[in-house]
Amino acid sequence: MLVVVFGLGLIVLCACGAEPACGPGAGVVSRVVDGDTVVLQSGERVRYLLVDTPESTGGKQECFGSQARDFNRSLVEGRLVRLTYGEACTDRYGRLLAYVTVEGQEVNTLLAERGYACTLYVPPAGESRRSEFQALESSARRAGRGMWSACSSVACAR
Repeated sequence: MLVVVFGLGLIVLCACGAEPACGPGAGVVSRVVDGDTVVLQSGERVRYLLVDTPESTGGKQECFGSQARDFNRSLVEGRLVRLTYGEACTDRYGRLLAYVTVEGQEVNTLLAERGYACTLYVPPAGESRRSEFQALESSARRAGRGMWSACSSVACAR
């Protein structure tokens, strides 16, 4: 019995320090690409799960895109963030898909609830939290937060 308990203890200790299967569990954001994508100092590109902000790069400036980018930048640039992965590790562009948390606040959630983002669900990524983000978007729409009152047409709304 003692051997079994000791063995289980070793497994737990080893697992605590292990990196998540998808990528790093944390990193410092070196650059904010736009409202929903960042680059870590390690070079990994991270796309926020379940949110889609208006475009602000590549010559395409959609209504509220620069505000979403600037809000994201104010939260994460130069800061240590924690990454939590969902049902899929990467998107078709090779970016890591994650929920990003800084100083105890999840950025994905803040973007949706404050009207900087629409919900974007690409199966299976985010399946477990899809309805939560749809409710956040719906609440922001009803309250006229962010882009929902600032833009005559919201590009990411489907």
